[in-house]
Amino acid sequence: MTTDHPAQILLLEGADATAFAQAQFSSNVQSLGVGRWQFGAWLDAQGRVLTLFHLARLADDTLLLLLRGGDAAAMAQSLQRFAFRSKVKLSVPEPRSLGAGPAVETYAVHREGDAYVFGCGDHSMTVGTTQPDDAWRLPQVRMGWPWLPHDVPGKLLPQSLSLERLEAVAFDKGCYPGQEIVARLHYRGGLKRHMHCVVLSQHVTEGTVLHRNGENGIQLLDVVTDDATVIALAVIDDGLVSAIENTSDLDTDEGVSLRVTESWPA
Repeated sequence: MTTDHPAQILLLEGADATAFAQAQFSSNVQSLGVGRWQFGAWLDAQGRVLTLFHLARLADDTLLLLLRGGDAAAMAQSLQRFAFRSKVKLSVPEPRSLGAGPAVETYAVHREGDAYVFGCGDHSMTVGTTQPDDAWRLPQVRMGWPWLPHDVPGKLLPQSLSLERLEAVAFDKGCYPGQEIVARLHYRGGLKRHMHCVVLSQHVTEGTVLHRNGENGIQLLDVVTDDATVIALAVIDDGLVSAIENTSDLDTDEGVSLRVTESWPA
């Protein structure tokens, strides 16, 4: 099966690559060792997620971002505005094939020829594979690793995507775009939308918003089919989740019913 998710990658190279990434991204980049990756995000000033990615350190002065949705060239162009006087080069290689591989320790990354292998525990993701496939999608949906559809960036806060659980957000490393709002939600609470794994009654295009009684309560992210079962990650209003728990299944205005199989905190 040909993958629907070509690997969009962005390279940061130079003496200031780490400092630049530390100031722009939500994760603690300085703690990342060579040969390791972490989840990270780039937020707007309101704390909403513009891009989500695997951030790998290939060398002391080289970082590679594997985007989980979005366009690497557009991201690089936007980031370039903040690189003034920094010794960092941003480059965007051509999108490459993405496929699943054998089990590799989670957060490990290494090169195999011209390919990059990202360890994900019971499987791996190979950027630049000669055998592209989507076999990595189902286990990652079940693990709660979101992939952002094209119309979702700039709409959701990190806590809605469970990015704290994935250690993609740091609160003790100083300022970065959106940090104040994200920290306020972390310490004071108040967020009323969270991510869940759901089973759908039929296939729905990823990125679709489902409604109940005319309200925009269910934002679908990645949607995959396992045999005849349709499984998805969905950001759902907490009030609707309570309704689902009380009725087992929730019917939407679009005629799609869903059942929550797993939920994650911020």
